Amino acid sequence: MTPLPDLWPALPEIFLALAGMALLMLGVFRKGGSVRPVAYLAVLALLFAAILVTGAGGGGRALTFNGLFVMDAFGVFMKVLTLVAAALAIIMSLGYIEREQMDRFEFPVLMVFATLGMLMMISANDLIALYVGLETQSLALYVIASFRRDNARSSEAGLKYFVLGALSSCLLLYGSSLIYGFVGATSFDAIAKALAHGHAPLGAVIGLVFVVAGLAFKVSAAPFHMWTPDVYEGAPTPVTAFFAVAPKIAAIALLVRVLVGPFGDLVQQWQQIVIAASILSMTIGAFAAIGQTNIKRLMAYSSIANIGFALVGLAAGTEEGVRGVLVYMAIYLFMAVGAFAVILSMKTKGRMVEGISDLAGLSKTHPMMAAAMAIFMFSMAGIPPMAGFFSKLYVFLAAVEAGLFTLAIIGVLSSVVGAYYYLRIIKVMYFDEATETLDPVGDDAMTGVLVVTGLFSLLFFVLPTPILASAAQAAAALFVGG
Repeated sequence: MTPLPDLWPALPEIFLALAGMALLMLGVFRKGGSVRPVAYLAVLALLFAAILVTGAGGGGRALTFNGLFVMDAFGVFMKVLTLVAAALAIIMSLGYIEREQMDRFEFPVLMVFATLGMLMMISANDLIALYVGLETQSLALYVIASFRRDNARSSEAGLKYFVLGALSSCLLLYGSSLIYGFVGATSFDAIAKALAHGHAPLGAVIGLVFVVAGLAFKVSAAPFHMWTPDVYEGAPTPVTAFFAVAPKIAAIALLVRVLVGPFGDLVQQWQQIVIAASILSMTIGAFAAIGQTNIKRLMAYSSIANIGFALVGLAAGTEEGVRGVLVYMAIYLFMAVGAFAVILSMKTKGRMVEGISDLAGLSKTHPMMAAAMAIFMFSMAGIPPMAGFFSKLYVFLAAVEAGLFTLAIIGVLSSVVGAYYYLRIIKVMYFDEATETLDPVGDDAMTGVLVVTGLFSLLFFVLPTPILASAAQAAAALFVGG
């Protein structure tokens, strides 16, 4: 008789799956007026799952489900970021979905199931577990991207994301099958053992290229970024805010775990791919954003550039580089959520507006909102002493220590180009005359999100130790465990 698996490491995922099904039943039986109760309970479920994560990962590296699932300090760090991002996205979405007649209880439930898939991705210790987690996330994301069925742009965004997502899944599966065919295993630990000392069959290396390409789509790294601007612009704004943070964090975590764990000894092979993706992402993101007039499209190219900066740390292939990636994603979470909180507050006479020009004169009409947006833009531009400066500093230092001087220089130059369009938003808010006045925020939850994210971005340098120490511990666990 086969013994039951140890469920403790996977307790957060099990709880979230049960919570998602319970919320689905609650919404069905309550019928009308169930959106807010379901959404609030979803937020509580996500936050409770974050508490469970810290408990489940407290005993070092733990394997369960026959080695398919791993829990360690790296998983704890990235899962907490993902759960916080998802909870903030649901909180920010409530006012919008009610105003836009999208208030159906399935919306927060789908976000919970997407987050469940993300947690499974972060803890994947096998190519099959990786794919199951990725598809659990993706199926929910396809639906919420096209959640406004009566809106052509939303339907188009969902369809584009679905078609290109299916393509990326094919790349991932083909790469996984090649790796299995040439290595004879799907378990990350078995693959690491087979590829020890850097001796890898050519077919396994080609398979790795396909797997990296499939995952690069999920993080919208160039040249697999083509879906990002259209989906960001067409999807409902709260969905765009969700897309910009939680799936990115989970996919970066998965990419780091795959490359550093089973393929850690093939760093010379995959480093070239990551460097190319990083350079393309930084330059395309920086230059393509310059001409944008829609702020959601601008944020799409900004996210592509930010992923490029995060990949600089991964390209180093060192523990310090991974630590830089983790710090970068933690800070990016707060900057991106804050910026989207401002975008979600951009309304004129109750109508949502998305043009950069709509921010004109904001400093005179809504000085606090303008100040918050200025903090986020300065931070994303990497101007000290904002949090964004430190996120870039750690990844560039890791690249320099690894001898990747050209990559670090291209990163700094891309950051300078990117500063142009971030500072342009500040110029529009503080120096242009308003044609139409934006409505006041009028939402306590949104105001709270703006205050928390703004203070974090502004005052990170006062107390950086908790995040830096946690990131260092997570990176160390990955290298020791892998």
